[in-house]
Amino acid sequence: MAKVERFEDLEPIKSDFGLKDQIRRAAMSLSDSVAEGFEYNNNPDFIRFLVYAKGSSGELRNKLIILMECGKLSHEDFDNLYVKSIEFSSKTKSFISYLKTFENQKKLNAKK
Repeated sequence: MAKVERFEDLEPIKSDFGLKDQIRRAAMSLSDSVAEGFEYNNNPDFIRFLVYAKGSSGELRNKLIILMECGKLSHEDFDNLYVKSIEFSSKTKSFISYLKTFENQKKLNAKK
């Protein structure tokens, strides 16, 4: 068996039972988590919800892989959605890092 380093390396389940609904929920969870975290009006909570949104991006990619391998999604649509999901995940990771740095700097300034 080949070494599995990412969830994309796992052999996906060959069923699409409820997959359409699951994809909708995963996609909606991305924006829902960002919106909810922002509304808490503090960076630690916002960071936590951004992490949830990033996790939902991985969930969405997993479902896209399954759909493509089951022949339910064209390679062109898969590529487009997959790239957008990776881009969202990357930008979210950068934003999380920025907010964490900002919060750490704020703590250091408070100690002075």
